[in-house]
Amino acid sequence: MDAFFAAVEQKRHPELRGKPVVIGGAGDPTKRGVVSTASYEARKYGIHSAMPLRTAYRLCPEAVFLPVDYDEYSRVSKIIKGILRSFTPLLEDVGIDEAFLDITDLNIGSEEVAREIKKKIKDELHLTCSIGIAPNKLLAKIASDMKKPDGLTMVSEKDIERLIWPLPVRKLWGVGPKTEACLKDIGINTIGKLASKTLEELVADFGQSYGRYLYEASKGIDESPVVTHWEPKSMSREITFQTDTDNWQTIAKNLAELAQDVVDNMKQFGYKGKTITIKIRFSDFKTHTRAKTLDDFTDSIDIVRKAAFEALGRIELKKKVRLIGIKVGRLIKVMLPK
Repeated sequence: MDAFFAAVEQKRHPELRGKPVVIGGAGDPTKRGVVSTASYEARKYGIHSAMPLRTAYRLCPEAVFLPVDYDEYSRVSKIIKGILRSFTPLLEDVGIDEAFLDITDLNIGSEEVAREIKKKIKDELHLTCSIGIAPNKLLAKIASDMKKPDGLTMVSEKDIERLIWPLPVRKLWGVGPKTEACLKDIGINTIGKLASKTLEELVADFGQSYGRYLYEASKGIDESPVVTHWEPKSMSREITFQTDTDNWQTIAKNLAELAQDVVDNMKQFGYKGKTITIKIRFSDFKTHTRAKTLDDFTDSIDIVRKAAFEALGRIELKKKVRLIGIKVGRLIKVMLPK
């Protein structure tokens, strides 16, 4: 979907259309928080996702800042996923605004399918999306980002050298800022430059598994299937305080509330967990984690909360705390009550 959160807000508030809109945190750029989505009008000012709201405000003070409304975005997302599943059940959900479809066996041309999907979403929701069509997920992902907004891009194997290799290496799925910086240090800025490296060179620099991935991905090779169902390995929640704090009651209260949120989520979807991990980020941005593994799987708030505070007790709180989080891992599926 194109600038999904911002597009939903512009749809339900027509007066925002054509204006720079920034979605993030509580919608207050004077407080801590990061940009979740920016409208294309806002992006012209250099605003992008994960940018601090305060930075976004400095770049564009006239932008409209709004809080994240996950309930509304999730509601619209479910409608979109329903539209996609009306074309094929072979759908891999990879986020609130993104999915892969395997249309190999449909008795209709791939470009025609894409145009029908775009039309149906536009007719029913008045929103636009960008679609990439390719022989595999890796290339389709890259293609979907090439002509935003409202784009449709087809990439075949013979197009890799012409269309894919000139792109920045960051466009490769799985290449983050750290890998990008490492690649830049060895003179690799484009996917094509990466493709010129031997497997041995990349394994030497990045290890066997990731080195092989970079080698294959740069050549457009991806054998991963569309996964229609997967089970989460963990569930987590975290909060960034508006002001760094060393107040124990504030820290404890928020940890207890986060634990309750995670347990509620586990029960809603029918999971129990065994390993409870807490995360503390201090005012100097140093982050510490501690974990407690239980004897048995549980979805008891009392047990999860007790384990969380036991883990927290193993971190010295000598500095002010910026962020606190909790994760319950090693999840197993249990029967939901009728």
